[in-house]
Amino acid sequence: MAAGDSSDEVRVLQNLRGKIYDAKHLVPNKMRDFFCTINLDQEEVFRTQVVEKSLSPYFGEEFYFEIPRTFQWLSFYIYDKSVLQKDLRIGKVSIKKEDLCNYTGKENWFMLQPVDSNSEVQGKVHLELKLNELITDNGSVCQQLVVHIKECHGLPLINGQNCDPYATVSLVGPSRNDQKKTKVKKKTSNPQFNETFYFEVTRSSSYTKKSQFQVEEEDIEKLEVRVDLWNNGNLVQDIFLGEIKVPVKVLRNDSFQAWYLLQPRENGNKSSKTDDLGSLRLNICYTEDCVLPSEYYTSLRNLLLKSSDVQPISASAAYILSEVCRDKCDAVLPLVRLLLHHHKLVPFVAAVAELDLRDTQEANTIFRGNSLATRCVDEMMKIVGKHYLKVTLKPVIDEICESPKPCEIDPIKLREGDNVEINMENLRYYVDKVFREIVRSSISCPTLMCDVFYSLRHLAAKRFPNDPHVQYSAVSSFVFLRFFAVAVVSPHTFHLRPHHPSSFKETFMCEFFKTFQEEQFTESVKKFLDDVSSTESKEPSGVSEPVHLKEGEMYKRAQGRTRIGKKNFKKRWFCLTSREFTYHKQQDKEPIFTIPIKNILAVEKLDENSFNKKNMFQVLHGEKPLYIQANNCVEASEWIEALCRVTRCNQRRLSFYHPSAFLNGSWLCCKATAESTEGCARCTADVPADTQIEIDGDRETERIYSLFTINRSKLQKLEEACGSIAVYQGPRKEPDDYSNFTIEDSVATFHTLQQIIDIIEKLDESHEKYQKKRSSSAKYGSEENPIVGKVS
Repeated sequence: MAAGDSSDEVRVLQNLRGKIYDAKHLVPNKMRDFFCTINLDQEEVFRTQVVEKSLSPYFGEEFYFEIPRTFQWLSFYIYDKSVLQKDLRIGKVSIKKEDLCNYTGKENWFMLQPVDSNSEVQGKVHLELKLNELITDNGSVCQQLVVHIKECHGLPLINGQNCDPYATVSLVGPSRNDQKKTKVKKKTSNPQFNETFYFEVTRSSSYTKKSQFQVEEEDIEKLEVRVDLWNNGNLVQDIFLGEIKVPVKVLRNDSFQAWYLLQPRENGNKSSKTDDLGSLRLNICYTEDCVLPSEYYTSLRNLLLKSSDVQPISASAAYILSEVCRDKCDAVLPLVRLLLHHHKLVPFVAAVAELDLRDTQEANTIFRGNSLATRCVDEMMKIVGKHYLKVTLKPVIDEICESPKPCEIDPIKLREGDNVEINMENLRYYVDKVFREIVRSSISCPTLMCDVFYSLRHLAAKRFPNDPHVQYSAVSSFVFLRFFAVAVVSPHTFHLRPHHPSSFKETFMCEFFKTFQEEQFTESVKKFLDDVSSTESKEPSGVSEPVHLKEGEMYKRAQGRTRIGKKNFKKRWFCLTSREFTYHKQQDKEPIFTIPIKNILAVEKLDENSFNKKNMFQVLHGEKPLYIQANNCVEASEWIEALCRVTRCNQRRLSFYHPSAFLNGSWLCCKATAESTEGCARCTADVPADTQIEIDGDRETERIYSLFTINRSKLQKLEEACGSIAVYQGPRKEPDDYSNFTIEDSVATFHTLQQIIDIIEKLDESHEKYQKKRSSSAKYGSEENPIVGKVS
């Protein structure tokens, strides 16, 4: 099939990044312990650490994750932590998915809104509606409304569990309210109802002597179908889950079938006060990319990849991207990944660093600003340096965070009974330990980082030939200030710790950097910098260690049987390395069960109906499948991706699998009775095999296309500026629209701009074709939702 003939090849990928800063004026108006969660609809996917005894807690936690499913609302909940009772939800900020673009990349204070059952509505319902004409026994014509309620999707969890939903279907008018009810479906957020209800829309009048039999029609303009979803409470009150309303007049004589997003009740929150719960400061960046087949990006990809060969570098497509983006970070994230994926990053960083050095007048300020060069190196270190940081710093950071010794030496912050001399000894002990781990870690430094540092070192020495120390400061400004220092102060940024630590910050780092300046340590630092900025190959001693890929707590289904014959789920600590997949009773305990990576045959999602549990997946190996439940959809997606990636090259990978479990003597998916029956569904497509660097080149190119599209007006301004400079070569007397742009060669820059604009116009056409096809194949009903999150 020709490219573009089918939208099946288009991937819609979403991600979310940002920062939870702080909250203020929270209720109740007294010192409490608070934490904040991020929820997709009502599924928690991220949680901050608890900030103790505060009225205005500062969380300061960054977040980034892929969103593996559709959602309606992004919500942030503030909780009051309780020791003995259930944590209390103070308030929330909820933003409709379609409105997220209004807040992207901006720091905003949001007013907290109250949390009640009406404001927690989520999910959608699939309906088919039809008007039929019937002839009654007495010969009159009667219209009949047929309502087929097929299914619902994405209903909320109730007290952390799947709900027991049922629906009421009503025909409502000025003089009638006919209601019918479906059966209750047990323990599911995606109930399949498949029930049909019939309503008479017109009623016959009584026979009179003055006229023949007549039909008195109701005013169809005023009739509507209403579907309400409820959770069956058994012995307690049923909980409202949402409603939809469809005017009968839209049906006419046609059959109408669509998905409808569930809505809150119209009068649900009108009486609630929203101005006294406090507010939350957030920075949110949501992106949704429609990634076309790879061949569509050939021209843009090639133009970007040859950027390092363009003279001057400021006339290259990659550099122009950074110039037109309001925030350089938006450009750097996809650009570094793309260049890294195609082995073009080192020459590009060298070229932009050389441009940086031209404007650097003093050696002691080298690479200290937030330029394109420094941001590219920062992002590169985050991507390729994760494992390096784990093997170097994680053990000592774990020790500091889990068994903290008092290190406060500020007299103002000392608590009663604190001994400043003991605290200083503790601080020095930690600093020495971190320092020793770093300076002897050069053999673990990734080759790509060494290549970049080598280029920076020699460029700096060339720029300041009379300064013997500049070759070291050029590298140390990155490896210490922007890499190790950030990891020590904010270990959660590099996934060394789950949350931002509160044990140390400014005091620790101040003492930490003093260490590097002491004469007795100078030679150790220089030797380390020589090693990490050398191009000579490093021969590791002994057998190479397995790469640590992922770890965390999940639930697994017991492989054996309990006394009563039922298999249960137990909480376990899971660990994935490049060598094996293990689970443990607790973190840091010996493994209970080990699967060598080479023995894994497939990793796939498991249908929810297998055990009535969400976010489940299965690891197929030589024995029975290992069934695992993750804590949320993001976590499940990350585990499946990591496991698939590390097992992609296994020779015995399966082509088919069973999407449901084998229970009570048969597979739930295909009803086969033999447990050894071959799978009934084809395994999902392979993923990239690189276990350390996760890069989707087409997606990064799509992101860059989107950035060029968003900043099209700046591209045109830059194009006009190049034209003006080419025509008028005289001095500029006043600042102009393009004074902030770097234009070294107007002709070369103009030529590149023309290529960029031509390419994005062609990609525009391809995206428009896809969007038309997408809108024609997806039929939705009402999607109106009230705005819940407000910006103060």
